[in-house]
Amino acid sequence: MYIVVKRPDWFRLLIAAMYRDKARDTDFVNAAQTRETRIKTFASLFTLFLIDIAPVPVTPVIAFVIILSRPHWFYRVVRKVYGEVA
Repeated sequence: MYIVVKRPDWFRLLIAAMYRDKARDTDFVNAAQTRETRIKTFASLFTLFLIDIAPVPVTPVIAFVIILSRPHWFYRVVRKVYGEVA
């Protein structure tokens, strides 16, 4: 949730390096789309946080799958959160 709220530059650079070979340039993202994406991402992460309180750890498993498979939708979400090209 810290990354969605504060948007540290190190995370943007990390994702850009991870997706260097998969990145594609598309249309520009405006400020309203960035805000909408940040709200949706925060709500999703908060829901995962609430589910993660249960004895079954959900968030680390999802994060591990995202790191290994590097889906393009995750790259688009990060770019929208940072207000860059989607």
